[in-house]
Amino acid sequence: MIIDSHVHFWKFDPVRDAWITEDMTTIRKDFLPEDFSLYLKEKSTEGCIAVQADQSDEETTFLINLAKENSFIKGVVGWIDLTSEKLEESLQNYQSEKLIKGFRHIAEGEEIGFLLQKNVLNGIATLHQYGYTFDILLRQNQLSDAVKLSEKLPDQPFILDHCGKPDLKTNDLKDWKSNISELAKNSNIYCKVSGLLTQGNWDTIDEKSIFKVLDFIFSQFGIKHTVFGSDWPVMLLGGNYALWLELITKYLTQFSKEEQQLFFAGNAVEFYNL
Repeated sequence: MIIDSHVHFWKFDPVRDAWITEDMTTIRKDFLPEDFSLYLKEKSTEGCIAVQADQSDEETTFLINLAKENSFIKGVVGWIDLTSEKLEESLQNYQSEKLIKGFRHIAEGEEIGFLLQKNVLNGIATLHQYGYTFDILLRQNQLSDAVKLSEKLPDQPFILDHCGKPDLKTNDLKDWKSNISELAKNSNIYCKVSGLLTQGNWDTIDEKSIFKVLDFIFSQFGIKHTVFGSDWPVMLLGGNYALWLELITKYLTQFSKEEQQLFFAGNAVEFYNL
């Protein structure tokens, strides 16, 4: 069984989705559950987590409705204004929506230090009070923020998206490794093995570099705190779903069948309380 922990859905809007630039023609269109359902039949993927791609309450509602209409969407990581005075009121309202498992802010687009601002920290702490997880999305050069965040909120369940976005174009991973090692010391932090196809050259798949990243991730987080994800459809910029699954399956042959099942589904079920 495979549960993909990181899938996006959207109805493409060139203004709202301005981050999808002209050189990303592959994904400048709608991506909806019926498009992803093709992989369910072909690749033994039984379900997924829908993750926000736009920072609005409307986005969260959009994903909740998709999940209600498509049973293979097992949970939603939405967006919420962490600094709002009405945060608790919003979280109370979401308590009846059992498909909401956690929230994410696109912190990779913010200045370094954003997640460490007092009002943001208070917001993330409030998520924990209501039983919600938080996805950490940062680039390699911002990862020290994740370390400090985990130190300030050690009991909050965090999951690091896309292995912390290691720079596979330069392969200068010294600081990345240092921060990953620190993060992995916290047992409440998981790591999504996702999004690596777009961290290097989009025209070629550097299996050797990707496997070196995986070697380090698994040496630090271990098989029980790593989670399979694709980052579909963004990952289509650097490959395709079948290729990514084949690459990961090849790497995982060193683990037992039971360990592989934890990685491909069990850990996601535990972290997101599916």
